[in-house]
Amino acid sequence: MEKFVVTFARGFGTGGKVIASQLAKELGIHCYENRILTLASQLSGLDENVFHEVNEKMRETGGFTSFLRGLPRSRNYISRNEKFVSDDKLFEYQSQIIRELADKESCVIVGKCADYVLRDKPNVVSIYIEAPRAFCVNRTMENMGVTKEVANATIERTDKYRADYYKYYTHGNYWTNPVNYDLTLNSERVGIENCVKTIEQYLIIKGLITADMIQTVPEAK
Repeated sequence: MEKFVVTFARGFGTGGKVIASQLAKELGIHCYENRILTLASQLSGLDENVFHEVNEKMRETGGFTSFLRGLPRSRNYISRNEKFVSDDKLFEYQSQIIRELADKESCVIVGKCADYVLRDKPNVVSIYIEAPRAFCVNRTMENMGVTKEVANATIERTDKYRADYYKYYTHGNYWTNPVNYDLTLNSERVGIENCVKTIEQYLIIKGLITADMIQTVPEAK
């Protein structure tokens, strides 16, 4: 079947990363998040001509995605302690990596304005995961082992960073605007596992997968 990409935006503590990872596992495809940023950071330090040479060599050898998969995975919970500061060059390289992935393989991409970067591609499904603050606080406390006060502050700070990041690189678009996405799901009401199933059914409706492509794997938590 045709290659496809599922992009995820999510509020901190909603379980969006878990949903994205579980979906990728059940579809037998890769899930990318901060490895994209790691590679972009490495390449953005290069002279532009050197960057293009490295990128072209990876494309010619077919080693681009295997190289990216070889980079270390991120921790389950990564919060942003700093204020958002723009880096246009870094975002440009990051966007090139996202477009390269979309051309080469079916995959799941978490964050990085991937829905915006790939907005003109018909084989892209964009998902936004949100949940009530109390639900997010409880998940954050459990997963990070922090107090309620720290969890609240972490959620507020990280979500502001993500909103500012999205607004800047999409030229004023609003991060939580449901019009940006195919589906917006409340992970508390729908449930983590049922969010995965709902997205899979939508992919079937869109003709991007068939039911027999869905693998049985341990349930997401």
